[in-house]
Amino acid sequence: MFFFEITKYLVYLCMTKNEVYRIMKISKNRFLQGFGIIVVLLGIIRCTFPNVVKTHISILKPDSSCHKTANKSIENADEYSQKIPVASKFFNKDGSLVKNKIYSVPNFGIAFPDQNDVQLISARKYGVNPVQNRDEAGQRISELVYIGSNPYYYVDNLKSSIPYLVPRAAVLLQDIARNFFDSLQVKRIPLHKIIITSAMRSKSDVQKLRSHNGNATQNSCHLYGTTVDVCYNRYKTVEAPGENRRKVRNDTLKWVLSEVLNDMREQNRCHIKYEVHQGCFHITVK
Repeated sequence: MFFFEITKYLVYLCMTKNEVYRIMKISKNRFLQGFGIIVVLLGIIRCTFPNVVKTHISILKPDSSCHKTANKSIENADEYSQKIPVASKFFNKDGSLVKNKIYSVPNFGIAFPDQNDVQLISARKYGVNPVQNRDEAGQRISELVYIGSNPYYYVDNLKSSIPYLVPRAAVLLQDIARNFFDSLQVKRIPLHKIIITSAMRSKSDVQKLRSHNGNATQNSCHLYGTTVDVCYNRYKTVEAPGENRRKVRNDTLKWVLSEVLNDMREQNRCHIKYEVHQGCFHITVK
């Protein structure tokens, strides 16, 4: 208290009457002068009353016995925790891997009902203006992302589309493929890549497609670079050269993929239509 009163008194001495009322507007020089005086005063107090500093240090210094007790408690807690088996989503209590069940979805048509008119709203909102042909798509690199085959998905030999998407859709596709990998791992199923059978379509692609496919629509979501078709009856097996992986039924992989897509749709990240005749999930980013 004595030190506080002296410090306050010295600060007020450095100010005029008006400046006391305007403490927040104190000048730089006046502040430095006051700070210097306080530093000198603290030095004098330190030299005159050295016991004051020792008293504060002794108060702040922790008791060694408390440290010993705390350390012992932590060690006991660690030993106790190591003795208790901990189960999780990925490991059993004995440390072995958990084989998670495959749930799929109750009904593909009900789980993925988003028709073209619904998907078209998002396609126009997040997509680009349709391109006339493939050459024009190659010139729109500032708006589109090239999607080639990568460690998580495989791009099929595209005949009626081109491997381009808007960045938002490219990120969605990457997340779907990675989540599919994760799901296969936790279910202890050999890794497979999803196969992309269709991506962005130019106006020329749509015209050619409509000439031999009556189901193809003139105003396709694929025109806007927001939409991909993911095959559900074919998958690319991931295996090292010369390695023969355990065979997995396509239906099993389809069930796992449907779980991943259902999660994405429930997170409001995309529209999905289950295409019976085309053998694919028709997906548009939101």
